[in-house]
Amino acid sequence: MAKVTEIKNDLDTQKKINAEMKRLNKFFEKIPKDKKGVVQSLIDSASFHTVILNKLEKHIAEHGTTSTYQNGANQWGKKRSPEVEVYNSMIKNHMGIIRQLTDLADKNHVEEDDGFDDFLKRRENF
Repeated sequence: MAKVTEIKNDLDTQKKINAEMKRLNKFFEKIPKDKKGVVQSLIDSASFHTVILNKLEKHIAEHGTTSTYQNGANQWGKKRSPEVEVYNSMIKNHMGIIRQLTDLADKNHVEEDDGFDDFLKRRENF
């Protein structure tokens, strides 16, 4: 499992996180200023989780979901890998963050008037 300092020093991971932040920020360009801080915090977390979850998925796909452990001189066994444990915990948090962002996006989505309602009203008056 990567340590936080390893992630900070991993420029590729940082680039991916920044790219994800940029992508998510596009969805919230018109968010009210009073909600921007909360939204930005959620975007930062979601971006981090997205990149790290992708790395964990690749690791799990390559190495499997279990790891061998030794407990004493002659006691061996298999258990769920630490990466799977972290993934399971992180994916739950990630889904909560995405749900919050989706709710905020839905509440702040203002549809532009395409004239369809006016068209229907004019048709009713015939």
